[in-house]
Amino acid sequence: MPFSAATTVVAPDDIAHVIQIALAPAFLLTALATLLNVFSTRLGRVADKVDAAATGLRSADPQEAGRLSRQLSFLRRRSFMLDIAVVLASTGAVMTGFAVLTLFVGALRDAATASILFACFGIALICTVAAVCAFLAEILMAGRGIRDEVDRQQADAVEAGGI
Repeated sequence: MPFSAATTVVAPDDIAHVIQIALAPAFLLTALATLLNVFSTRLGRVADKVDAAATGLRSADPQEAGRLSRQLSFLRRRSFMLDIAVVLASTGAVMTGFAVLTLFVGALRDAATASILFACFGIALICTVAAVCAFLAEILMAGRGIRDEVDRQQADAVEAGGI
């Protein structure tokens, strides 16, 4: 008797098992999301320090301007390191999402009767991966904005003769 996907019946226990296996990586996704939140908060703190140093640089004497310029350079490096951390964590989250999605696609191939369940969960995973990618793009834009502000403030200080 030839194999037919239409005649394949998947027991609810089999579906539940696939979901249980897929949920284990969800804990990794939760940890990575927490890390991304920490990185985002730290990037905000760096941005606040850049703003404070830039404000102080406008009215600083030459010695203070040199110190603030060095601080801005340090903050620029910090924002770049945070960008690297965000890229790595986001890449880990995306790969985890793809791994879970691959698990579901593999199970879907053998379980045509459960296609609605798998489609819903698969769409949820795709949305999660897309959200992480969008967050990655936004945080990289924020980091770039910080570095642009540092560069602008340092250029203004040099132009004003403060450094």
